[in-house]
Amino acid sequence: MHDDMQAMRVFEMDRCLKDGQFPCRWVPDMGYGYGYPQFIFYSPLPYYVMEGFHLVGLSFLDSVKAGFAVSFVFSGLAMFLLGRSLWGEWGGLVSALFYVYAPYRASDAFSRGAVGEFWALVFLPFIFWAILELVKKAKTKYLIFLSLSYAGLLLTHNITTIAFTPLAVAWGIFLLWYYRKWNLLPRLILAGIWGIGMAAFFILPVIFERNYVHVETMVMGYFNYLAHFVSLKQLFFSPFWGFGSSELGSYDDLSFAIGLLHWLFAGLAFLLSFLYRKKEKIFGFVAFLFLAFLGTCFMSHQKSIAIWNILPFLAYFQFPWRFLGVATFAASALCGAIIALTPKSKGELAFLMVLGVIFFNGFYFNPSKWYDITDQQKFSGELWEKQLTISIFDYLPKSAEFPPDSKAPDVPELIEGKGEIIEYQKGSDWQRGIVEVEKKASLRFPLYYFPGFKVWVGGKQTAIDYKNKLGLITIDVPPGKHEVYVKLKRTWPRVVGDVVSILSFTVLPGILIYERKNKKNS
Repeated sequence: MHDDMQAMRVFEMDRCLKDGQFPCRWVPDMGYGYGYPQFIFYSPLPYYVMEGFHLVGLSFLDSVKAGFAVSFVFSGLAMFLLGRSLWGEWGGLVSALFYVYAPYRASDAFSRGAVGEFWALVFLPFIFWAILELVKKAKTKYLIFLSLSYAGLLLTHNITTIAFTPLAVAWGIFLLWYYRKWNLLPRLILAGIWGIGMAAFFILPVIFERNYVHVETMVMGYFNYLAHFVSLKQLFFSPFWGFGSSELGSYDDLSFAIGLLHWLFAGLAFLLSFLYRKKEKIFGFVAFLFLAFLGTCFMSHQKSIAIWNILPFLAYFQFPWRFLGVATFAASALCGAIIALTPKSKGELAFLMVLGVIFFNGFYFNPSKWYDITDQQKFSGELWEKQLTISIFDYLPKSAEFPPDSKAPDVPELIEGKGEIIEYQKGSDWQRGIVEVEKKASLRFPLYYFPGFKVWVGGKQTAIDYKNKLGLITIDVPPGKHEVYVKLKRTWPRVVGDVVSILSFTVLPGILIYERKNKKNS
């Protein structure tokens, strides 16, 4: 995979949780051994899931594979729920299989290895389905499901959340208008706020602490969005399949195809629903999804550049073709509408459509190469060195002017004065040791400074200096033998975020109990 860092992130998550750091925010080995605020800024939910597989006995590498496999299954189930609500059982089955076998899904899994984006596609149909059922039936259980689904998306992939949220809002407004149930608007707003509350432990630090890390490299050079628009041929007509990278122009060694059957059936569904709009009452749903499909395809094409220039935050998408995830969602959902518009032989037609999409797209879902490798090999030698430095400039603390060119030492360095390190230990977000100095000395920890770090010498908090090229935590130590201890503490965004998330999740069982009692009494 392009993102050959997933197993390493699970490895670091494992170190966090076994060290009692929850939620995991600072990882100890990345950043060339100086530590890294990985999960303060990078969406953590898929890694908690994969860590769950590791805790029950799978290797780190197999846990990553299991994470991808489970995402395939849950995304299919989620789309089936949405498709069934819109088009019936057979329509739901068609939408689900088209969603699972979409070419872009294969690119995400077997070429890019984009865990966050791949998992985000689980939550898109869940969110649409929960909004639909909440508006139709006004039951609290759908409000809860919507909140959980939106929280899941927020915790899974920032960029997909930004791309999809306006569409979800539009879907809610459309359904309130369609069913004439504007009285349910407060419930939809409450569900969104509740979902944000559940994810607050991650969202608030991302918003308020992003100025503490280098993010400028994420929109420079290769990652400038201007180089990564796709052509109409690539979207609709190109049969090309590759495992390479996205390049300037239409010479990419990576497929950005929506899928021939996907866009053909999506267009056919729109045409048929328009022709039979008086007989079949699904034209509004089809039209909404078709416009969503066209809009997201447009955002991946260079003709949308005026929008990208007006909205500067879109630069952090890096690749305009990321909108193809939402386009795939809309096109797959539309394919099931063909069944709803078929008066007879629904099962037979569904079988043929499913067989067709598997036949045409199934061969995409294979890795380019197989490697016979174990965790021990992955996390040792040259491969381990590579994992320590991978994506080292993404979210590098601003205390560091540039990344290090060599691995962090195992123990602190005495840069002034005389003394020795008698013993030393490193945890996930802490370091502790005994140091003995003859006269006042300066001690430099193998640890980047980041807001929240505190240092104690002999049990007393001491001042931190990090004005050095790598931004490493440095302290003055008086003569004598002392215990030194450095620990990452919670800043106000982390504290507030944690409290809000705890309160948001605490409300959940109370509401469930209340609903169950009401159901028994009714």
